[in-house]
Amino acid sequence: MKSREEHCIFYAKNQEIPYTLIRSDRRSISIKITAGASMQVRIPLTVRTEQVNQFLSEKSDWIIKHLAQTQVELQRAREQNPQLFEPASPKLAAKQKRLEKRYRELARTYITKRVDYYTALVGKSYSNITIRDQKTRWGSCSGRGTLSFNWRLILAPPTILDYVVVHEVCHLLHMDHSKAFWQSVENILPDYKISRTWLKQNGNRLAASYEPVPYSAD
Repeated sequence: MKSREEHCIFYAKNQEIPYTLIRSDRRSISIKITAGASMQVRIPLTVRTEQVNQFLSEKSDWIIKHLAQTQVELQRAREQNPQLFEPASPKLAAKQKRLEKRYRELARTYITKRVDYYTALVGKSYSNITIRDQKTRWGSCSGRGTLSFNWRLILAPPTILDYVVVHEVCHLLHMDHSKAFWQSVENILPDYKISRTWLKQNGNRLAASYEPVPYSAD
């Protein structure tokens, strides 16, 4: 069960910060600053509004810092690749639609193989795999074992795709970002921080791309 509430407002240091509130069967509260410089707050179904406000107040410095960083990164991406942010012409839009269909098919086949490999490695099973156009996320894992992935991962370097797959597979072991979770990721991918950094630096470009993004991209 999941519900989504748009246009919530959080006030911090004279700043008005809109965010999307997502209630689900998760166990803890989490904050995500998206590649588009917006904010998502995920909470358990039983958490009250005043608890959310208190949590956000305690994290206000972190929120403001990371929103500012993401906005700078987004502006840099717009300046470096303005064509990626311009509305597509009807002809280009049709081409992109065809490409997306093909990439979705490739992503489902390839990602399923990687998920099967890593779940066998950790000794866990999943219930389903979905391939989506998640505007602000590369992957997710539900409490029922459904793994979801952004189809544009097929355009990322294989090591980056593997990092996202491992990240979500490890959520089958730990439904949080605890020390134990990150240790599980590191046990499988000792150099995972390199891939995580690449994704942070190149996520905006990848999110708008319809062609492979090389590992050497700035």
